[in-house]
Amino acid sequence: MILRFHNGRVALPGGVVDGADIALADGVIAAVAPTSGGPADTIVDLDGGWLLPGFIDTQVNGGGGMLFNDRVDVESIAVIGAAHALFGTTAFLPTLISDTPAQIAAALAAVDAAIEAGVPGVAGIHIEGPFINEVRRGIHEAHRIRRLDTETLALLTAPRRGRVMLTLAPELCDADDIRTLVAHGVIVSAGHSDATYAEAKRAIAAGLSGFTHLFNAMSPLRHREPGAVGAAFDSDCYCGLIVDDVHLHPAVVRLAVKAKGLDRIMLVTDAMPSVGTDVGEFTLQGKRIAVKDGVCIFEDGTLAGTHLDMASALRKTVETTGLSVPEAAAMASATPAAFLSLGASHGAIASGYRADLAWLDATLRPRETWIGGALVSTRE
Repeated sequence: MILRFHNGRVALPGGVVDGADIALADGVIAAVAPTSGGPADTIVDLDGGWLLPGFIDTQVNGGGGMLFNDRVDVESIAVIGAAHALFGTTAFLPTLISDTPAQIAAALAAVDAAIEAGVPGVAGIHIEGPFINEVRRGIHEAHRIRRLDTETLALLTAPRRGRVMLTLAPELCDADDIRTLVAHGVIVSAGHSDATYAEAKRAIAAGLSGFTHLFNAMSPLRHREPGAVGAAFDSDCYCGLIVDDVHLHPAVVRLAVKAKGLDRIMLVTDAMPSVGTDVGEFTLQGKRIAVKDGVCIFEDGTLAGTHLDMASALRKTVETTGLSVPEAAAMASATPAAFLSLGASHGAIASGYRADLAWLDATLRPRETWIGGALVSTRE
């Protein structure tokens, strides 16, 4: 099967080209070549827009009116994935906000089942809490927060079909537990943490490799106590950024990208059920969350995730930083792929990679999305 894209720009690892013929075999790119006059199964006029590697989002709480915490089953994961596919996301981690041990177990099983069932885009799971610091809990419920115990450690380290990412507060977790998690393939990330620089660095030495929504809900960078943010900067860890004009000042976004580079900054949405809908409110673990001017907020002013999609995050990043579209797109594709150890199969339009593609128009609004070579979303 050959997909022909013309009249636009195609972001390839070697640079941007004006159109390309992409040959597919079993959902994988077999070859990428300049457009020709030969036969093609599908011809797409990019209309001056961009064809980019599909976006990879490591923090998706919900979408399409569905919150993962509310329904940890295959159907809810499919609904969430379909909502985000509207915006170019082709791989995602359904994210469970601090919950009970039973709900964590159910969520892990649901994601395994979703992968087995072939739900488009689901690449694993992100367990965000409850092993976090109460003083940096944000919207997470205080009564759910607890320490990592042997039973949950065994649950998290059991074999899984997809990636398992765990956000925890490293100052409240033993380094040996982090080593155990990492040894079993769990991707450990610091978040909702009040760690000192030294505490965070000890966790990094034990195998922690990420910082969940950098700056937000973590100890800040100070000149005599660099905190978790300072440890993130002074390491090779990957860092998620929420670029929605609310969670971070534009200058902070620019500083983070300059400090860490395109290969260590990942765009994330921290998306809530409102994404892909026009609802004005939703419920999060009993709390009424209002969606006002694109912001998800509790009545006391606490931010509760976002109403952000990956196409908007990319667009805002380009506007804020002045990066080129392919440079910003790398932070939404190649970098999260590397973080998830999927860099050999995801995050690029190249031979041997999954045919996960996102067409954005000239203003970086989403038009069509392909997952494994199948068209899963289209907009007029």
